[in-house]
Amino acid sequence: MTGPHDQPVDNQAGLPNDSAASSAPAAPAFDPNGDTVLIAFDGSDQARMAVEHAGRFLSAKNAYILTVWEPIHRQAARAAGMSGMMQHDWSADASSEPNDDDPAYTEAVNVCQEGVDLARQNGFATEPFLVESGTAIWSAIVDAAEELDVDLIVTGTRAISGWKSLLQSSVSDSIIKNAGRPVLIVPPASEDD
Repeated sequence: MTGPHDQPVDNQAGLPNDSAASSAPAAPAFDPNGDTVLIAFDGSDQARMAVEHAGRFLSAKNAYILTVWEPIHRQAARAAGMSGMMQHDWSADASSEPNDDDPAYTEAVNVCQEGVDLARQNGFATEPFLVESGTAIWSAIVDAAEELDVDLIVTGTRAISGWKSLLQSSVSDSIIKNAGRPVLIVPPASEDD
């Protein structure tokens, strides 16, 4: 199942068609009619904890592993805009196919595969789902959850606090406010752990 920003995947290998097969242990077959979760995975420690907690506490064992990515040219344009530098015009519609030469796409494929492997190790039957972000990350996650019609969204959080929390909304806060479905937020480990 793909949308306008989604990347085609090879469901057997779990990644785009040119990827190597996974070395993760075999997991049960993915059942699109069963209870299904969407796990947002960006490779961070918080995302890893979210996968591990979901595997430990959830009875649903079908999981889409979602990795949101942004083309390198858009990252550069955003960074230039934040620094006050002049930006070249770019269009989100300029290329509907991923550029295999784009290091951001290559990194997203690798991160998604890492998430798939980790989810399988934690008992999930998985399907990878790469989404090119055209707006905010939280919006891409909410849109993917809607498109895939999942029962629950799972994500980690950096747990922003203090003055920083007043100045910016976290991805997890925005997901909760806009998802229209249950969301499991796994906080970061305390420093005592």
